[in-house]
Amino acid sequence: MAKTAKRKATARRRASTPKATGLSVHIGLNAVDPAHYAGWSGPLNACEQDANDMAEISEKSGIKSKVLLTQNGTRSKALSAIRAAAKQLKKGDFFLLTYSGHGGQVPDVTGEEDDKQDETWCLFDGELIDDELYLELSRFATGVRVLVLSDSCHSGTVTKARPETPPAGMRSKMMPPDIADQTYQQHQKFYDGLQKSIAKSAGAGNVPDPDTMLAQVAVNPRVARIVKKFKPAVILISGCLDNQTSLDGAHNGAFTEQLLKVWNAGAFKGNHVKFHGQIRSGLPSSQTPNLFALGAAARFLKQRPFSV
Repeated sequence: MAKTAKRKATARRRASTPKATGLSVHIGLNAVDPAHYAGWSGPLNACEQDANDMAEISEKSGIKSKVLLTQNGTRSKALSAIRAAAKQLKKGDFFLLTYSGHGGQVPDVTGEEDDKQDETWCLFDGELIDDELYLELSRFATGVRVLVLSDSCHSGTVTKARPETPPAGMRSKMMPPDIADQTYQQHQKFYDGLQKSIAKSAGAGNVPDPDTMLAQVAVNPRVARIVKKFKPAVILISGCLDNQTSLDGAHNGAFTEQLLKVWNAGAFKGNHVKFHGQIRSGLPSSQTPNLFALGAAARFLKQRPFSV
């Protein structure tokens, strides 16, 4: 009798608990605006398809999606979509952010990067700096689960170790270093001012790079304090290491293609750690997806991907 009452009480609590909300934003750029990128349009084949395929996974998982393709993949539209989700979502809700396109770099003027470069996403009309992404994610409410999937090159160390030549029929998603330099020189005031504004908004002088945050937590007390203030639980799976390139393909990028194989139309049953491991094992050693977590993400890591 006592067990029956307990089961009924548990059922009542579950029934009274509001259903979690899932939102997603999918950004895919097959080109960028030459007017901002020193005459370079950065043509790619599969990034729009990557975004559409990730949106399909979202919809089938009960996640409302917004897709921003090429000319709609602007800084203002991307930031507006992320900020709208941050305002709407509450504890227990889920946000998925995916990006497929070129990765670039701008000189670090706030001093938090060892290699003196900030990694970027090359949006249509300008680059989104990794510091900006970290700051935007930190604005989500406590207990919101955020998964970021980035099929791009994080090229912070590209000047130290040139990536391997892509296989025949494929191309790199790395913004050429000379174009990166020209783009920065033409818009230096904007990018320098942006970084300083981000650092000031963070109230810490420096804003840590999400890709190196986890590695620093154990040895850097200042970073550990910042992580403790990071309200949402965030998992970031990036397409490759900083000194590698993510590859574009005929239909999907190499990272997204392998992700779709592992997901297997929803047949995948493991957690985020297993998901990352199987994606990584299916790619060549020249492209090694990385897994990082921010905030209190231990329970989130153990959950099945795309679970609202």
